Amino acid sequence: MKPAFSSPIPGSGFEVTNYKLKLKPDLTNGTISGSETILLHITESYPDSIAFSGNALVIDRANLDGLPVTPVSDADRIVFPMPRKLAKNSPVTIELTYHGRPERGFSRSVTTLYTSYFACDWMVCLQDKFSNKAAFSLELQVPAGMQTASIGKLVSKRPGPGGSEIQSWEAPRPYSSYLYGFAVGHFASVSENVGTVKLTYLSDAVDKAVLKQHFATTPEMVRFLSDKAGLPLPVTEYTQILVSGNEAQEAATYSVIGADELPKNHNDPADDWVIVHELTHEWWGNLITCETLNDFWLNEGITTFMTAAWKEYRYGHAAYDAELAVSQRRWDKIKSQGFDEPLTWSGPYPSLSIRRAIQYNKGAIFMAYLRDTLGDAAFWKGLRDYTRAHAGGTVTSIDLERAMEAASGKNLHNIFVQWVFGNGGNTARQSIYQKTK
Repeated sequence: MKPAFSSPIPGSGFEVTNYKLKLKPDLTNGTISGSETILLHITESYPDSIAFSGNALVIDRANLDGLPVTPVSDADRIVFPMPRKLAKNSPVTIELTYHGRPERGFSRSVTTLYTSYFACDWMVCLQDKFSNKAAFSLELQVPAGMQTASIGKLVSKRPGPGGSEIQSWEAPRPYSSYLYGFAVGHFASVSENVGTVKLTYLSDAVDKAVLKQHFATTPEMVRFLSDKAGLPLPVTEYTQILVSGNEAQEAATYSVIGADELPKNHNDPADDWVIVHELTHEWWGNLITCETLNDFWLNEGITTFMTAAWKEYRYGHAAYDAELAVSQRRWDKIKSQGFDEPLTWSGPYPSLSIRRAIQYNKGAIFMAYLRDTLGDAAFWKGLRDYTRAHAGGTVTSIDLERAMEAASGKNLHNIFVQWVFGNGGNTARQSIYQKTK
């Protein structure tokens, strides 16, 4: 049913500050039920409604500041009518209960259920408003003895109704909604420390010995990436969950790795990418997040390049060149099909694979080009300065340009127009530059 009142773009006119959830996932049938409290504040005076990303959940009850409201949904949004006029900066609390079967982002085996990317299919949130980082806490009601993982730390366990257990998780800092997630199941578990960081490896697919072998290089990856970022791993606990299949997905403080994506042969540089790629997102993507999907290459292009940089460190320069050659071939393929756009292009992509060829692969080639152009000393200093300056926040491509210009002492205007903003994007670049001064 379409709403009778105005239907704003999800996330327009307000900013979420906190999501608090109490959920009961059902591993048997892949459904979920629970309650959610959303704290937000109004950024535009007197809206008649506010909208979140659409999903297939059934909302059983909803209150806005204690007043009952009836949200109305369509394919793209869940719209909450405002029961009273609210001025700009007014705080708002939405409380709701819901149940249903998420259409996306829920994967399960016989003993395990885990989420992947589409957080706003199993909760009410903002999927693509990357600039809105919010606090997150989650209580999971599961059968007693079952393990859970989520973002942040496990802060408590307590008995629940009917022989269940309630396990509570809390994120260490605000994150964009697409990084929320959880896993439930019976896992083999291995932990080790790298300095003050606790690394945990979980799996329902292999035993402890094999699990430890698969993730044996993670501590060295942490040290390598910390050096290149100029910051230690941004979380005190990081978990890698090994599952069957081809998953490759980062969350705020953990990642889900599919066994099919691991190297078939030990120390094979051609297949060694998934663990370091998802770990790299703890810095570029999770700690520092692009403001909008237009700048998504800052998440994925940098991370794809850093995968090549890790291979150079571990296997030698030939492995670096080989990894970049993969990105070059993927970019060349879509160029041969007549499609090539600047990294911040805002138009529609014909397919997800073409979007990835631009934002992941062309983005990685651009980072390598910057490295060759500026030299190692200036390039790595620029990346460290960019990372430190924007830790915990959101960024646009201008922020990277400024950091690289300051580190190198060079005017990179023409290079960024050519690669990032496009020959017709100079006006847009200048507009963004003025806004962020």
